[in-house]
Amino acid sequence: MRRRTLVGGGVAGCGILGLTLFAGWWQVGGPGASEPVGARPLPLAAMEFSLTDQDGRAVGPETLIGSPTMAFFGFTYCPDVCPTTLADISGWLDALGGDAEQLNVVFITVDPERDTVEAMAEYVDYFHPAIRGWTGTEQQIDQAVEGFRATYEKVPTDNGDYTMNHTASVFLFDAQGSFVTTIDYHEPREFAVPKIRRAMNEEEAKGA
Repeated sequence: MRRRTLVGGGVAGCGILGLTLFAGWWQVGGPGASEPVGARPLPLAAMEFSLTDQDGRAVGPETLIGSPTMAFFGFTYCPDVCPTTLADISGWLDALGGDAEQLNVVFITVDPERDTVEAMAEYVDYFHPAIRGWTGTEQQIDQAVEGFRATYEKVPTDNGDYTMNHTASVFLFDAQGSFVTTIDYHEPREFAVPKIRRAMNEEEAKGA
């Protein structure tokens, strides 16, 4: 796959982007956000879900065990939070250089109605090639969300369509599948990258 670049358009576009990002913050990180579940994600080995990756292959928590994992929930029609976070993740992976090859990086949809295998494949192609898109049925997504202790909600819009509110944190697990920490929405790279390296080195730290 090749990596593409999303380009904005002019001053007016920047103004629209600013308003959109504010709306995204309101729904995900601000007063409009859902209350957090407050529980730690289960270890990957304790989760039970089955999804399909962007190549049509069956995947699940067992797919991730053996390498450190970075996981994020979102949807391809997301106007702000998801592309911003996936762009941030791409930057973090670039900062890791060759070490990024050690990571599993998965983007799990919370909008299975629209996010087909083909849609996920097309969408993640805009970002770092290490990012994989996972989808499934609503029931399968619910099982994954439950294991990660994430949340999502379908929200009708004024034009008769809908959007999705969802957990905006990035989840980090070590190679054994134990939860390490989260990276918050808009967390600066100088804080995010050390957290990722911590997850990558957690197994060594446990054995020390």
